[in-house]
Amino acid sequence: MSAQAPSAVILIRAERFTPNPATAADNAFQADAPDGQSDDATAARALAEMDAVAQALREAGVRVHVFADEDHSRPDSVFPNNWLSTHAGGNIAVYPMYASNRRHERRADVLEMLKSSYRVQTIVDYSGLEPDGIFLEGTGAMVLDHVSRVAYTARSHRADTHVLERFCTDFGYEPMAFNAVDADGVPVYHTNVIACIGTDVAMIALEMIPDADRRAQVRERLSVNGRTVVEITEDQVREFAGNAVELCGRTPDGRRRYVMAMSARARRSLRPDQVEAIEESCEIVAIDIPTIELAGGSVRCMIAGVHLDRRPAVEPEPTAAVEAIDDNPVTADGREAATADI
Repeated sequence: MSAQAPSAVILIRAERFTPNPATAADNAFQADAPDGQSDDATAARALAEMDAVAQALREAGVRVHVFADEDHSRPDSVFPNNWLSTHAGGNIAVYPMYASNRRHERRADVLEMLKSSYRVQTIVDYSGLEPDGIFLEGTGAMVLDHVSRVAYTARSHRADTHVLERFCTDFGYEPMAFNAVDADGVPVYHTNVIACIGTDVAMIALEMIPDADRRAQVRERLSVNGRTVVEITEDQVREFAGNAVELCGRTPDGRRRYVMAMSARARRSLRPDQVEAIEESCEIVAIDIPTIELAGGSVRCMIAGVHLDRRPAVEPEPTAAVEAIDDNPVTADGREAATADI
């Protein structure tokens, strides 16, 4: 199994999704909901899109852990990769967030699930850096090459190079920081909108790295182990072509399959030669999520990959209460369980 492509993911089913006003200032990809569309309608459409992503990944044979979020004050909680990352060897990182109204997206129940279902040795929490104005928003700010151990990072308000170096020291990565800007000179807010690294293929908008020497260094480092580098354009970045993620699924008969999950909008933006290069090593799974993309992120942002070894399943001791609800697990107050392994 590839170290790059996790076989399990975490998704947050945010019941009150809306584009976050607190992040609009430095997120050039963010947009308002259509005129006349109510907040209720936006939230309902987003929920349907979240469910479609979970279903598409499940059908690809990926293990999906879904957590419900009913909190109306967390508009961006659908993007858990900004506060959490997991790593081989049983390590977890928790990150400092730029927008103050995103900081309570961090959830103890997610960490508890990981500790109970996977082998976790250490949790390193950098969130205490927030009062100092130092931020590193997880695998949004960094695009990690888990094979060559490189953390590619576009400098921004949300990616401080000092905490990047701390992370790399703690987790054993080589930092590779660079400037990345759009045609108007606006810095890219998150690295994962311009770059995606798979096992044998990477997509990156090298044209958005203005320093020619650094651009060449990034390309060389991505391809040093024979990985195919697919260059995407700024126009394709604006269609979220870079915001994809490679995952390891299973076919119905149990064989491994590698998939590149992205939005349908991103897939439509790719040229035939780019699609061919990607599909030499993995199958594209594209899901239509136009409402969620209003928030300035796409499929990659929705997925926190689980790079941890799974614990053996332990059957719980049967009780009368469990036996009574065995066919339809619910919480104590009668609602559906907040987390489900589907």
